[in-house]
Amino acid sequence: MAEKWTTAKIPDQRGRVAVVTGANTGLGYETAKALAERGASVVLAVRNVEKGEQAAARMTGDVTVQALDLASLDSVRAAAAALRSRLDRIDLLINNAGVMYTPRQTTRDGFEAQFGTNHLGHFALTGLLLDLMLPVSGSRVVTVSSTGHRIRAAIHFDDLQWERSYSRVAAYGQSKLANLMFTYELQRRLATFGTTVAVAAHPGVSSTELLRNLPPAIRLPIGWLTPLITQSPAMGALPTLRAATDPAVLGGQYYGPGGRYEIMGHPRLVTSSPQSYEAAIQQRLWAVSEDLTGVRFPTVPSKQDPRSSPVSRGS
Repeated sequence: MAEKWTTAKIPDQRGRVAVVTGANTGLGYETAKALAERGASVVLAVRNVEKGEQAAARMTGDVTVQALDLASLDSVRAAAAALRSRLDRIDLLINNAGVMYTPRQTTRDGFEAQFGTNHLGHFALTGLLLDLMLPVSGSRVVTVSSTGHRIRAAIHFDDLQWERSYSRVAAYGQSKLANLMFTYELQRRLATFGTTVAVAAHPGVSSTELLRNLPPAIRLPIGWLTPLITQSPAMGALPTLRAATDPAVLGGQYYGPGGRYEIMGHPRLVTSSPQSYEAAIQQRLWAVSEDLTGVRFPTVPSKQDPRSSPVSRGS
């Protein structure tokens, strides 16, 4: 039996710079805390700066705070500009922040909130920061998805913003499926650079603030079961931390809990849904995301088709 992966296996992170979105609470907090404890210089990219400062004060090491509201492209651009002015490199960009099962609402740019925050905000942030990563050998973009990418999930190109009808569960599934498709397409585009890789992770079912928006029809019946079917944020952060730091990780891989149904447990390589690997949909989503955000990624060298590098599937 393989040895269980824990934070004790995180290599020395001294000299590395990590930017973690949504790091003032929950999974992001535990991810940032573990990286800082291993010596990384960590930036907490958070919507509420005051809460970010409070979180930083509870961590050990070099931890700073950057204002970032992923529901506003203006804020994403401002945060990227601020980070570019203060950092000369980024080793780890961890796209962790997100919203889940929210009532129908829109971002400041008019996008459906879950798609706009979970996918488009991180798509734009990554594109605006990527040239700080490309010169850094071993750098990684880690995007946090969810088992929700399997539940009523599809990329609804005919109604991406859910203007005709709205299902909070299906909209969340679309946003988390988009996170995976973004990761896989990004990896293909990064392959010819040979320095930076894109990896995905999911936390299983963790007891975090995201659960507050569960529909009452789900939340009330399972309320008493919550301690039995969820794991702590510290455990939920382990797949992200493994994706970010394990030397054996390859671009395009996906990590999640190793227990039954990937609900709980120590992290291992897992497989996402069949549709998440559909390259044509990934490429179409990429083009639409560029159009919606106005962000273009650094150009891939033309010597090789960026889609010629295969995406790994777990086992």
